Amino acid sequence: MVAQSRKTLATFEIIEPVSTQSMKAITKYRYGGPEVLQLKDIEKPELKEGDLLIRVMANSANPADWHIMRGEPVLARFAFGLLKPKVEVLGCDFAGVVDAVGDGVTGFRAGDRVFGETLRTGAFAEFTAVPAKACAKMPDELEFIQMACIPIAGVTALQALITHGKLEKGQSVLINGSSGGVGHFAVQIAKAYGAKVTGVCSSRNRDFVQSLGADEVIAYDEQNIHQYSGKHDLVLDTHGNLTFQDYLRMGRQGVSIGFTSMGHMLRTQLRAGFSKYSLTQFTAEANTRDLETLAALVLEGKVIPHIEKTYTASEIPQAIAYIEAMRTRGKVAMLWEEEVEK
Repeated sequence: MVAQSRKTLATFEIIEPVSTQSMKAITKYRYGGPEVLQLKDIEKPELKEGDLLIRVMANSANPADWHIMRGEPVLARFAFGLLKPKVEVLGCDFAGVVDAVGDGVTGFRAGDRVFGETLRTGAFAEFTAVPAKACAKMPDELEFIQMACIPIAGVTALQALITHGKLEKGQSVLINGSSGGVGHFAVQIAKAYGAKVTGVCSSRNRDFVQSLGADEVIAYDEQNIHQYSGKHDLVLDTHGNLTFQDYLRMGRQGVSIGFTSMGHMLRTQLRAGFSKYSLTQFTAEANTRDLETLAALVLEGKVIPHIEKTYTASEIPQAIAYIEAMRTRGKVAMLWEEEVEK
């Protein structure tokens, strides 16, 4: 039996077993709000064939984290656990150092600085085991905290614009939700590819979106986007509140990566399914090639992750609560290094 000591931090409990093979991790054993999260010592993940075992130095928070934490929408529980979470560790995005390399892995070795994403084992931990195909090496000049902000939001923006939207130099794109995690990357990526960008955000974030390179900014609290009559080659909706008629009116094609409700998403997709209009709904999946593309854009200064707030690992529940309010400008990052050094 492993001896345990208990103490309280913020609104959640830290459980600290004494074990040479253990690691700290943010865990969840039931669905709910940030109060269900625990900073707990658990066993390090098993290194499987094709995996990298990574010592995590930094994370970032994403809407996916609080959706998984709460088990919402309910249909997602068929993947993540019907009655309780299948995976005890929360978290998707990370940057860190390769600790060990699994059988069959090429191109990586212990000591490499890498970044990537995982839904399988959870990334909010001192160590995570991740398929090598969902990782990429970090340029030496870049920092862990920068690259931890890239995977989900950056890959989603890149794939929405280029893989699915087929955006080309000289074309125009309207980005609804241009100040958030995905949106602020989308503005910069679109500009890096030579597009003309119109961003949609609140008036509070107008200057921020302009500073990212947007050619035009529409403040939705000053102008009703559902009555906007401009026409673009591509409409990218990160919020998921545009109707099918909005897409038809504003864009020659559309890509949706968010939704305000399952009902709204299904209605919009159903309308698109009975028309010839090209409207794509997708979930991004990280791969080495796209991560390398994003790393190159960051290294060249064409894409800069904007980090609005930084938390320690102990404060991850507060970080998740902050992004759940859905008013984040850019990204929220978390550092494990500071926690380990305490």
